[in-house]
Amino acid sequence: MSVRMAPRLPLVILLMIHRVYGQYDLRLSYSPSQVCALKDSTVEITCFFTYHEYYIMKVFWTKAAVIKGEEIPDLSEDPGYCQRLWYLGDTQQYCTIRLSHVTLKDEDIYYCSFITDRYKWTGDPGVSLTVTDLQVESPERVTEGDSVSLTCKSSCALTDRATFIWYRNSQPLTERRDRNNELLLQSVRREDSGRYSCAVDGHTRISPAVQLNVMYPPVKPVISISPSGIIVEGDSVTLNCISDSNPPAEISWFKGGTIVGSGRIYSISKISSDDSGEYMCMSINEHGEKYSAVILNVFYPPKSISVSISPSGIIVEGDSVTLNCISDSNLPAEISWFKGRTIVGSGRIYTISKISSDDSGEYKCKSINTYGGEYSDAVTLNVMYPPNNVLVSVSGEIVEGDSMTLKCISDSNPPAEISWFKGRTIVGSGRIYNISKISSDDSGEYKCKSINKHGEKYSDPVTLNVMYPPRSVSVLMSGSGEIVEGDSVTLKCISDSNPPALNFSWFKENETSAVGSGQSFSALQSGRFYCQAHNQHGSQRSDAVTVTVHHVAGRNVIVITAASGGLFIIIIFITILVIIQRKMMNRRSAIHEYENDDPSAGSYAALDPRTRSSDQYNTLTAVHPRPAVHQSGSSEYENVSVSMRSLGLFNISNKENVLVLINR
Repeated sequence: MSVRMAPRLPLVILLMIHRVYGQYDLRLSYSPSQVCALKDSTVEITCFFTYHEYYIMKVFWTKAAVIKGEEIPDLSEDPGYCQRLWYLGDTQQYCTIRLSHVTLKDEDIYYCSFITDRYKWTGDPGVSLTVTDLQVESPERVTEGDSVSLTCKSSCALTDRATFIWYRNSQPLTERRDRNNELLLQSVRREDSGRYSCAVDGHTRISPAVQLNVMYPPVKPVISISPSGIIVEGDSVTLNCISDSNPPAEISWFKGGTIVGSGRIYSISKISSDDSGEYMCMSINEHGEKYSAVILNVFYPPKSISVSISPSGIIVEGDSVTLNCISDSNLPAEISWFKGRTIVGSGRIYTISKISSDDSGEYKCKSINTYGGEYSDAVTLNVMYPPNNVLVSVSGEIVEGDSMTLKCISDSNPPAEISWFKGRTIVGSGRIYNISKISSDDSGEYKCKSINKHGEKYSDPVTLNVMYPPRSVSVLMSGSGEIVEGDSVTLKCISDSNPPALNFSWFKENETSAVGSGQSFSALQSGRFYCQAHNQHGSQRSDAVTVTVHHVAGRNVIVITAASGGLFIIIIFITILVIIQRKMMNRRSAIHEYENDDPSAGSYAALDPRTRSSDQYNTLTAVHPRPAVHQSGSSEYENVSVSMRSLGLFNISNKENVLVLINR
């Protein structure tokens, strides 16, 4: 056995010590050299030693490797050991430690160390400590009748000779064991199933338990019936199959040779005579199967009630239809017929001649005898018919710009296709017809057409009367806008609106207050006048017209304001030709007409503003300064002036686009 030394002397002294150590050897041995301990158990390890010519000051145990120049730690001073480690022995020939409650963290190599009056030693090779736990090994699945061996194993061979104890469901067992750590179960039974664990005698540590699952086939099933006694049709009956097996058996139910259900419970709600017969329960698992059977005898009132319809296809309004109630019962049953909840007839046959849409609905029959009564399932009579009651719905007042929806209401079977007409023109399809931002052009008569394969029908027409505010407002002038002081000209306000405008206001340009009301207005003074038309949906004003009142003293004056040079010249030429013609025919008559107050006649009728658009010139107006026309227009005016003067008819003045004709 070699010894590790940890001197604190220079190298020279170390060589001397080595020689002395070789001469005075320290002999050391460990018992045992390897320890396999059970977790939570207590272990003891001992070192034996002999020496010469040394004085041993201290013997202790450590598990740290010796590093030169460092102190050797004493396990008894380690916080992890001090509460469960004890030193035994005389420390002169042997030293023993006892370590309790060992854990996996305690696995290590433990050394015996010495401190003498000269040196410190730690003796190799030390004692290797391994900590283990117990574990039971068993087959995963065993079948009843098999021989089974369970083994209590550890990761290393326990140092101390161990006697094993076995437990089933935490209760000690005394079964035969061929080897110390094995439990033998000969011809295992289902009662041997349970949780098995093992322990070492003298230790409290018990291994984790493992489940031993003993498989066995089903025993003969037992069938119970609820309720017991007489079973009447309509009762709820439950069959219960009880069978012990491992693994749990699958349960199947048979009536005759036909499978009718599965699971331990088989229920028949509202049992009928058709359910009478022999029922068998089969319990089966991988190890075998067993059967049991019972008889169900059912008493019953009328059953299997149904209704047949003739003809069986499509039923059209006007057909004859027959309903037949089919019923099975022990005693002849009385039959009643219902439409919805209302009784409509009796007897096995119910006939409807010349069926109508009002006959559509659900029909059923009721069959009743001594044991009870029952209804058939309802059948539906779906009577086909062409469209009827076709109408168009429209609501409220319709104002231009609104969104308008027309809805076609039609009763038919099957549902009809819908078309929309305005007058005789088709304008849309579908049950809903929408007009977004409706205008007066949309006014008129609308109707819908409903059609299916059995016929068609139009709705009565409805009239859309679209309301809108005044528009296209203008002033109609009676006669000329040129009058003599003391006379008047009548202005009339014309507008397009729905409902017709009833309120009219008259204004003079550049004035904020109205100068008159009503559709007609008599102008007595010069100025530019316009009207404003109102209804409940809005208002609009007209363009202004010009009225000119002249103060005359023995001569007549006509003033015309030019709108544009070229066009103005054309009008002047036309005027000249008319005047020349009339003057040549009757000069006196022409002068008389000039002085006449009637604005609709006279030499200047051609200048009537009603016959001229505002794009040509601005009717008749008072003499006001106007913007100068272009140069070419000025020369044209001069040429016209010379021509008219040469005719000896009028004096002509052309200043700032104003033509003044003065009758001589």
